Amino acid sequence: MSLELSSKALAVKPSSTLAISAKAKELKAKGLDVVGFGAGEPDFNTPDNICDAAIDAIKSGFTKYTPASGTNELKEAISVKFKEFNNIDYKPSQIVISNGGKHSLTNVFTVIINPGDEVIIPSPFWLSYPEMVALVGGVPVTAHGKKENGYKVTVDDIKAVFTDKTKALVLNTPSNPTGMMYTEEELRAIADFVVENDIYVVSDEMYEYLTYDNNRHISIASLGKDIYDRTITVSGVSKSYAMTGWRIGYTGSSEEIAKLMGSVQSHQASNPNAIAQKAAYEAISGDQSQMKYMLEEFDKRRRYMCDRVAKLPHAQSIIPTGAFYCFIDLSEAVTMKYKGEVVGSAARIATILIDEYNVAVIPCEDFGIDNHIRLSYAISIEQIEKGIDRIEEFLNNLE
Repeated sequence: MSLELSSKALAVKPSSTLAISAKAKELKAKGLDVVGFGAGEPDFNTPDNICDAAIDAIKSGFTKYTPASGTNELKEAISVKFKEFNNIDYKPSQIVISNGGKHSLTNVFTVIINPGDEVIIPSPFWLSYPEMVALVGGVPVTAHGKKENGYKVTVDDIKAVFTDKTKALVLNTPSNPTGMMYTEEELRAIADFVVENDIYVVSDEMYEYLTYDNNRHISIASLGKDIYDRTITVSGVSKSYAMTGWRIGYTGSSEEIAKLMGSVQSHQASNPNAIAQKAAYEAISGDQSQMKYMLEEFDKRRRYMCDRVAKLPHAQSIIPTGAFYCFIDLSEAVTMKYKGEVVGSAARIATILIDEYNVAVIPCEDFGIDNHIRLSYAISIEQIEKGIDRIEEFLNNLE
């Protein structure tokens, strides 16, 4: 056959994160003792009260279609959460529940972007953002965050790539892959620029509950009416409640944007999973003790990992204040030789580590930055210790 396939689909890059994680699982299935630092999901089970709510939903027959943009029960719970935690007033009619954070972001880009619109994406970024923007006809534009600023962008960094085609700015705090958070002062400066230039902010706050050292998560939409009107806030239950496979994300936005997203979703997905919506309702409005326990455990792992990584040769890192990732600069290591050959890239380091040391790490070229890797501490301290021992052995073997 000579029929041409979609150029947009053909241009999509495979996810390096999923590829590394898949290889680690494959090796584990063969009986190898692999340490996987790639996972962007908690290793905890979903809390019992949430699972029980899902089981009750099944037994009670709550297994049919729901309204396209989600149940009003869950929207009301999310509305309360937005008010109490984020200090943002979104009515239920301004909330759209989707099949995970990726689906929520896809909905956002679908309804705000026209062909040729540019979307500024701060680097380092979650590798799916540019692909999502390109798939709906937008043009992803990278603004580079500097290491000395915790890899966060400033208004000057945004100005450097801003054009008359700029439609939106993506903001991710706490960040994947760096684990860094924007302060109120930094957010206010960005908000002023956004309002002045009348563009949208797509604020991805999926890791909002996972913050440490008394750092407080701040939603940019909470900083005033003008920025509120231009912000679409994105979050979900995946990371904070160990519910990655349940696939529930949500957005808060203007009524107009919410209505459009609901319409798009009605044709593309019918509705979010009914059973998972019941589970998400329990997660958001029910007992929070397990979520707090997981946060405490993440913090213990963070402290241990950061202490170990700080002592690694040929590596530099920053201390993350949110999420569950440690971001490591291997610029020195990539210039060195391993078994007589120059290493050359973080991707090659990742290949060597998985092939020869049974350690899976995420190289960050696809995250918009060279010579860095991401380690997740959403695994046990015992696994972290074993994995970093192996990384240290590799780094000590460089010449």
